[in-house]
Amino acid sequence: METETALTVGTVASLAGVTVRTLHHYDEIGLVAPAEHSSAGYRLYSRRDIERLQEVLFFRELGIGLAEIRRIVEETGYRRDEALGIQRELLLSRSSRLLVMVEAIDRSINAAQKGINMTTEEILDVFGDFDPAGHQAEVNERWGDTDAYEESNRRVSSYKKHDWLQLRSEADALDQRLLVLMTNGIAADSIEAMDVAEEHRVHITKWFYNCTPEIHAGLGHMYIADSRFRDSIDKAEDGLAQYLSEAIAANHQRLGSTPENSPDE
Repeated sequence: METETALTVGTVASLAGVTVRTLHHYDEIGLVAPAEHSSAGYRLYSRRDIERLQEVLFFRELGIGLAEIRRIVEETGYRRDEALGIQRELLLSRSSRLLVMVEAIDRSINAAQKGINMTTEEILDVFGDFDPAGHQAEVNERWGDTDAYEESNRRVSSYKKHDWLQLRSEADALDQRLLVLMTNGIAADSIEAMDVAEEHRVHITKWFYNCTPEIHAGLGHMYIADSRFRDSIDKAEDGLAQYLSEAIAANHQRLGSTPENSPDE
């Protein structure tokens, strides 16, 4: 490599819109390590280093953690062109979703300014084709007498449009992270996938009810046993429901729970 073509850490930080401290951290953990150093010890970034940084920043934009990114880029068979293609599709999907949310927010702002109450349909339109109330009769039949059902009903009854938008945004971010792991061949029982599954459980607890590992395991089973839930999840990518279910099962085992405690038993 010609030394004069290399870029200093300050130049790279400025071009990428990150801090020098961030680049130093990426170097320290071996995620983006510069190819050379100057005689004075300063980091010098080659074109390949810049390309790796671009890949990392795209993954970060998708909400992927640094440990997950390192696992992906170090995976045998990892290819830059394939990774960029996957990132492009995921970012396009996210951008489309964000545009829908922006339009929904605009409608909500307009309604608030004019003193118009949003209808139930308008609140739930942020869920696209999947209406969470669509399975209400079945949910009531299976879990209507449970504390979780009562708690969920109590919480969601107070949610406004912005709450549903935030809920969906967080759920989409989790789906995107799982998609990145799945499409890059990271096993569903890997630490990275189990960590996302755990965040999925925490997300349910935050928005609906106390989702214990046992309840979560039961949900994971339902995601593939019930075609309606499976088809809804698989709209993002075929096989995602199965991947999520397996990640939930692995996380359930990691947490030391037992199958016998599943709510389906």
